[in-house]
Amino acid sequence: MKLFTTNVLLISSFGLMAQTPAPKQTPPPPKVIMPVVKPATTAPTAPMATVPPADPNKVILTIGNEKMTVAQYDKLVAALPDQAQTAAHGPARRQFVEQLVQLKVLSQEAQKRKLDQTPKVQEQMELSKENLLAQVLYQDLMSTATVSDAEARKYYDEHKSEYEEAKGRHILIRSKGSAVPLGAGKKELTEEEALVKAQEVRKKLLAGEDFGMLAKAESDDTGSGAQGGDLGTFKRGNMVKPFDDAAFSIPVGQVSEPVKSPFGYHVIKIESREAKSFEQAKPEIDKKLKPQAAKQEMDALRKNASVTIDDSFFGAPGSEK
Repeated sequence: MKLFTTNVLLISSFGLMAQTPAPKQTPPPPKVIMPVVKPATTAPTAPMATVPPADPNKVILTIGNEKMTVAQYDKLVAALPDQAQTAAHGPARRQFVEQLVQLKVLSQEAQKRKLDQTPKVQEQMELSKENLLAQVLYQDLMSTATVSDAEARKYYDEHKSEYEEAKGRHILIRSKGSAVPLGAGKKELTEEEALVKAQEVRKKLLAGEDFGMLAKAESDDTGSGAQGGDLGTFKRGNMVKPFDDAAFSIPVGQVSEPVKSPFGYHVIKIESREAKSFEQAKPEIDKKLKPQAAKQEMDALRKNASVTIDDSFFGAPGSEK
């Protein structure tokens, strides 16, 4: 019985490849000021019935003289990217296997025609193999890379502001040109009018009016306004710069002067502010610095390798710039 291999190239919506792409750096979150409204709590659904595990030796797919068992299917799926694994084990399982069948049928026919033995295909297969091995090595370097306490401490000391968090509220007074939609029945305010209104709101707060009640009545940020202006906890850099600068500089518990941003004028009150300790931040720092450590190892491998490049053919270093 011929068994399936795990070197899979699937097409269409799954986009699965024989080579697993190297991990990418996670981009920083976009700078925003309008908070995400928390979804309403829904009633708990009844638990799904437990499905007993399938016999790992059960044959679940046959294509020509190739057969696949449950265990082989699980092994194949485990070698794929996380998103594809979710699809292959979830509601898109049928779509996944249909693509796998298409792949195997075409691959079998190509081998019958001995296309895999042509020099061009042999060269492509060898290059694909080297590409896969290079990426597997990168993943191995990432998993084994270590960040010393000294390196992590140095990064922490140079980037302490990245680990500051604040909890606060705001009242937004929208001005003309703001990205915030104009509320139904509300007047379009010029920048000067918005500033005057924001100053009036601040005076009311200083006179003792409740921040939450005033936010519900006056704030043009309908998301946080419904929550009494509550923005929850946010990190430095998560907000637009004028708001961010104010939130991390005004004294805790005090009401800010109106702060101008592209959304209008904000009256801000910070309820607490703190920074993560080095010990709290270290796991995050390790994760951030590991790719650099892996790259240093790759650079060292390249430097120590015996390589000769013909500059007359490829051009001198830097000539491509």
